Amino acid sequence: MNKQKIALLTDSCADIPAALCKRYDIYVVPLKLIFSDGEYADGVDITPTEVYRRLPQEMPKTTLPSGASVEQVLGRIRRAGYTRVLAIHLSGGLSGTCNLVRVVGAQTEGLEIAAFDSLSGSLGTGMMVLQAARWIEQGWSWAELLRAVPPLMQDTHVFFCVNTLEYLQKGGRIGKISAVAGTLLQIKPILSFAPDGQLTSLAKVRGRKAAIQKMVQMAAARVPRGARFNLAVAHGDSPAELKEIRALAQKIMPDFEAFAEGEIDCTLGSYVGPQLLGVGVQLLETAENTKKCVN
Repeated sequence: MNKQKIALLTDSCADIPAALCKRYDIYVVPLKLIFSDGEYADGVDITPTEVYRRLPQEMPKTTLPSGASVEQVLGRIRRAGYTRVLAIHLSGGLSGTCNLVRVVGAQTEGLEIAAFDSLSGSLGTGMMVLQAARWIEQGWSWAELLRAVPPLMQDTHVFFCVNTLEYLQKGGRIGKISAVAGTLLQIKPILSFAPDGQLTSLAKVRGRKAAIQKMVQMAAARVPRGARFNLAVAHGDSPAELKEIRALAQKIMPDFEAFAEGEIDCTLGSYVGPQLLGVGVQLLETAENTKKCVN
């Protein structure tokens, strides 16, 4: 436990590798997927690979964690000796998880809880949590963290390349005609999160290779020359292509301070289908300059 007694809490859609959760003592509450044969906790009772294998037959419903599961995690945090909780969760545009944590947290004695809606997901949320973990490791105070998280969120940008429009169409996020036309023309949309936290299409590129190139270039365009930044990549059921996107991203943006990679969670994977790739960049100066203001 860190000297500040500040715990980090997120959800299964942050896509933080287990090794990093263990290193930084990050607590994770799982979202739920509901198939016809029952309910599963994201990343606990079911893996992303298992979800992808089931998608051709059935798309699951997704839902936020139960209040009981949030209570259990907060209880573990309190028993571990923490007194404060910095919680960063999946976009409120996709899930009510953050609001649930706020409500349950307000009723939890012995813990001061600050819950942030990341307005992002997957490696976007994960990058925010991991940078907060680094700051805690460096000894940042509670006040410094609360001041720095909002600008950090604004300066975290993620992009996703979808291999098929089929599941977005089935989920009602695009029209059937658009999905059919896109499939025939091998159109690969590049997605990100809009300011309201909803998934949005930024570009449509013909061909997988070209789409991957375009996605990495869009991420690189967010990094001004000489800026300090973190870099992350992630995949959904496409480990071989993860190596390609890692190499390309690190070649185009070699001066990153921290790098992370992970596997995209069951929840987001069920929205967009298999062979999903993501890249994220996170600028640091604005958020870290707030530390001077606190001091």
